Amino acid sequence: MIGYIESYDAESQTGVIKAEDKAFAFHLDDWMAQVPPEQGDDVRFTEEDAHARGIDLVGAYLEKPKAVKYKYLAVLLGLLLGYAGVHRFYLGYYKIGLAQIAVTLATVGYGALWGFIEAVLIFGGHINKDAKGRPLK
Repeated sequence: MIGYIESYDAESQTGVIKAEDKAFAFHLDDWMAQVPPEQGDDVRFTEEDAHARGIDLVGAYLEKPKAVKYKYLAVLLGLLLGYAGVHRFYLGYYKIGLAQIAVTLATVGYGALWGFIEAVLIFGGHINKDAKGRPLK
């Protein structure tokens, strides 16, 4: 069955999928994709007693990924706020963004070089996708 995630609570790791005017509860244990679920994601699943099981993303199978993040904004954020990993947060790479903050603090500011280098890599096209694998605009 195909539906979409109507809501998801990361703290309780539970959510609701809407399909064919019905609601199906799910738990993160039934999630098969490598990226965490987000509200609005299109999913394929099997129904079992008003619960969704074996849930996987289907957007990649139905159509090519659509670009939603802007390349030049990521470059600008990397140049201006790269020391704090803001460009990585923008692209959805939260752990790398936190690591950049930690490196900048640990090296008394020299971690800003990491953000500058990544801005150049984004501009040059070497980093060309967000955390969900979608191309940059």
